[in-house]
Amino acid sequence: MPIIDPLYSLAGFVVGSIVGVTGVGGGSLMTPLLILLFGVHPTTAIGTDLLFAAATKTAGSTIHGLRRSIDWGVLALLALGSIPGALVSVWALSSSDLDMEGLARWLSTVLGIMLLITAATILFRDRLLSVGQSGKARPRHERVFSTIIFGFVIGVLVSIASIGAGAIGVAVLMIIYPRMPILRIVATDIAHAVPLTLVAGIGHWAIGNVDWSMLVSLLVGSIPGILIASHFAHKIPDLVIRWTLSTVLAVVGCKLLFS
Repeated sequence: MPIIDPLYSLAGFVVGSIVGVTGVGGGSLMTPLLILLFGVHPTTAIGTDLLFAAATKTAGSTIHGLRRSIDWGVLALLALGSIPGALVSVWALSSSDLDMEGLARWLSTVLGIMLLITAATILFRDRLLSVGQSGKARPRHERVFSTIIFGFVIGVLVSIASIGAGAIGVAVLMIIYPRMPILRIVATDIAHAVPLTLVAGIGHWAIGNVDWSMLVSLLVGSIPGILIASHFAHKIPDLVIRWTLSTVLAVVGCKLLFS
């Protein structure tokens, strides 16, 4: 297999372009794409996609960091829960007594469910935003506890399915922090995804679930895709983007669940 596979690079470009326009869809699209289109085993697809996400979201986090859009306190609370959640999940996967076929079926089911949840979250983003911003601010100790617990849950979900850090993360943060500007929530969620996916990805690498040649090929396509799409993102109607992405995710989710 060549070091750079043009088909993987094309897939990376497509997914990177979608992420550049919508801000979500990296794990939601890349993992099922690798499984359904390229026939990659779910464990390898998830492990490779986690490091793919860590690399691609680093650029976005750098920009948000320079613009001082990240709430580092909230990020630290999220990481306090998500990193242990990721480590526990990877350990559980590595010590699972399921056979490879059974593990593949289980992971496909989890992926399908997560895709349907993500599709609904993207589609009803405005309603979630209005509910979150109209809510009353919770006491500080309650927000701290909720953020850590949510971080743990998202760490588990991302580690076993590489999905959840984007749309689901933003939706829950809007509820926990109803007074925080949406840009700050999005920036914090993107920045938090970097250490989370990196730790989870390294864990998957340690148990042999990362294809490095495939990862390089994906990144060769995704980085230009993100840059180009980000430049033209403002010209595409938000409603069109959300309906299209939600439909694609729902169809893929159903295919993973019922195939």
